[in-house]
Amino acid sequence: MSIIVHLDKVMLERKVSLTELAENVGITMANLSILKSGKAKAVRFSTLDSICHYLQCQPADILEWILGEEDKD
Repeated sequence: MSIIVHLDKVMLERKVSLTELAENVGITMANLSILKSGKAKAVRFSTLDSICHYLQCQPADILEWILGEEDKD
């Protein structure tokens, strides 16, 4: 997949723990861990909105698209 998740970097910059973010965004730590690790297959806009609101960031601060091997045709 050519979507890179930078949630861990944004959380580190803002000194926010996984527990704190999960509690304030209203999602489980397990689901947040999956997203943070880049293993999520999808993310709801409402979840992304809540994360961005709490971290005071833009979606592009968290998600990045890069050209992957599977995209080179």
